[in-house]
Amino acid sequence: MPMAADDIERLIKTAIPDADVTIRDLAGDGDHYAARVVARSFAGMTRIKQHQAVYAALGGRVGGELHALQLETAVPNGE
Repeated sequence: MPMAADDIERLIKTAIPDADVTIRDLAGDGDHYAARVVARSFAGMTRIKQHQAVYAALGGRVGGELHALQLETAVPNGE
């Protein structure tokens, strides 16, 4: 069963409370999403660590009920 964009956003914001999350459904099928996650808490983290934090927030759902996730992470401008 596909995962809703709202569920993805909720899981990320629960684990990373300061995150500004934007989710796009890339194929209109509820299986292929792009997520942009911007958080102050990413400051000082490598891009790999930022991505790992988002994947951890999703609790192993990527590759399962969340088939594909194109992920972009960043620290807010000026930080």
